[in-house]
Amino acid sequence: MAQHDQGYKLLFSHPRMIQDLLTGFVAEEWVAQLDFSTLQKVSTSFVSDDLREREDDVIWRVRWSGQWLYVYMLIEFQRTVDPMMAVRLSTYRGLLYQDLVRSGAVAVGAHLPPVVPIVLYNGTQRWTAPLDLADLLGPHPGGLERYRPVARYLLLDEGALAAAAPANLRNLASALFRMENSRTPEDLRDVLFALAQWLRDPAQADLRRSFTVWIKRVLLPARMPGIDVPHVNDLEEVSAMLAERVTEWTRDWKQQGIEEGRREGRREGRREGRQEGRQEGLQEGR
Repeated sequence: MAQHDQGYKLLFSHPRMIQDLLTGFVAEEWVAQLDFSTLQKVSTSFVSDDLREREDDVIWRVRWSGQWLYVYMLIEFQRTVDPMMAVRLSTYRGLLYQDLVRSGAVAVGAHLPPVVPIVLYNGTQRWTAPLDLADLLGPHPGGLERYRPVARYLLLDEGALAAAAPANLRNLASALFRMENSRTPEDLRDVLFALAQWLRDPAQADLRRSFTVWIKRVLLPARMPGIDVPHVNDLEEVSAMLAERVTEWTRDWKQQGIEEGRREGRREGRREGRQEGRQEGLQEGR
């Protein structure tokens, strides 16, 4: 999981990835007002020790309506929904504001800049946790409603986004999500071919290299455990490799899916067995 988080951090350390993520998947008015030419990655030395522990997260700032807007991206490889995510994001946002004031980026008495917390989620189940801290709170006695905190975050559920996005969408974040959710080596090969064409410009060499590293060290080992991935240096080499081995790897990929299904079935059986045992115990207790 840590390898996956670091791979995402590498990819979203490129301004083009942040731009494509926001323009492609955030259908909100403020996105159109951003000056993406001003995108700046916030240095880790900019934040306190408390916030620096969130080493897998990425913080960018971009000019919006004459001021800075901060994009705080929580990058975690989560297979399960975190019901308390709104609490965590509220804490991280408070730490960021604290550090902006401490460092002098925001003058004492001045308005605090907008901060958009984003959660990238890649789980098989759709996200069901509340998107606002206020929704986690119970009823407040009369008069206390005014102290009810409101702290919303932006969820990007990759599985849902990949399914909804057009296959021909020319967007790097979309390509990443489609590769993550690819069902066959053929699907992955098609995305890789398009990605290699989009990043042919020499100015995109660093981003192209980051994608190559992520595919080789994170995506393929996760998809094909135990398979020796040949040494490749470029996206086109990865695409050619998949084309050569597509038949062999399709068979292995399907077998992996069958085995994973069997393991999930056994886990589900054990969960049901434990639940039945608890119910029987309760009935005997009565």
